[in-house]
Amino acid sequence: MDGGNQSTVSEFVLLGLGHSWSMQVLLFMIFLLLYMIIVSGNIVIVTLIITDPHLHSPMYFFLANLSFVDMWLSSVTTPKMITDFLRENKTISFTGCMCQIFFAHFIAASEMVLLVSMAYDRYVAICKPLHYSTIMSLQRCTGLVVSSWTTGFVHAMSHLAVIVQLPFCGPREIDSFFCDMPLVIKLACMDSYNLDILMNVDCGFVAVTCFILLLISYTYILLSVSQRSKTGASKALSTCSAHITVVVIFFVPCIFIYVWPLNITWLDKFLAVFYSVFTPLLNPAIYTLRNKEIKKALKRFRSYYNAGVNLS
Repeated sequence: MDGGNQSTVSEFVLLGLGHSWSMQVLLFMIFLLLYMIIVSGNIVIVTLIITDPHLHSPMYFFLANLSFVDMWLSSVTTPKMITDFLRENKTISFTGCMCQIFFAHFIAASEMVLLVSMAYDRYVAICKPLHYSTIMSLQRCTGLVVSSWTTGFVHAMSHLAVIVQLPFCGPREIDSFFCDMPLVIKLACMDSYNLDILMNVDCGFVAVTCFILLLISYTYILLSVSQRSKTGASKALSTCSAHITVVVIFFVPCIFIYVWPLNITWLDKFLAVFYSVFTPLLNPAIYTLRNKEIKKALKRFRSYYNAGVNLS
């Protein structure tokens, strides 16, 4: 790695998800539809929370940020994947590849810390309700969100600073639909064993730490509400179960890709699709379908829109 970037590779070849043309067209239609649902669904949630005064609370402030992050998490890789389905030569420039790695880890790490912030918000709301408005002030909520973005940026930069300096002299084929960090490292013209371990430790520190904090938080919350009234416990359990579902579907694929890799190509591709496409799709669905306030806000928005249409 001495002497800086010795790369003689100007672009990489993405092998994608399928090979036959009919399969490519089918996948194109499926993922285009899913991506449109992801973007529109998350935009609706963010718009509802911003415009509806009934949703101006810390929990929905974090939910709006989660929807924003999910939209960008999917946008890092999905548009490129969709357009590549209709291309014979699926290539990505060296700069584009480095950008995908940076933004994928930037946004994913930010979401991990944001989910911890959401767990902290639920802990205060359920376990310390009398002090909730004081503890979860606008300044505190904003600080937690800024901390999530800062952590994500530092995490992503730690990867990029190392990977961009690696010598790439061929081969240049990546058996995935985007520039996944472990696969790019394997293309470097050097022994990457120690680097793989270093990257796994770096990813593991963020992912496992956040995952453990989340497990501890929700375990403590559930133990606390189990000792209270059945009504309060039922409401808390409903809210926390949605959060826990999101945590599991987001963290499990990330852990098996970056922390404890299984090195099974088809499984790695499935997990990558799951956390980059299906997680941003499921998050708004889980929170919307299980949240009465969001449903009420959506009805108020429809009523307001219909009234405006009738007046015009």
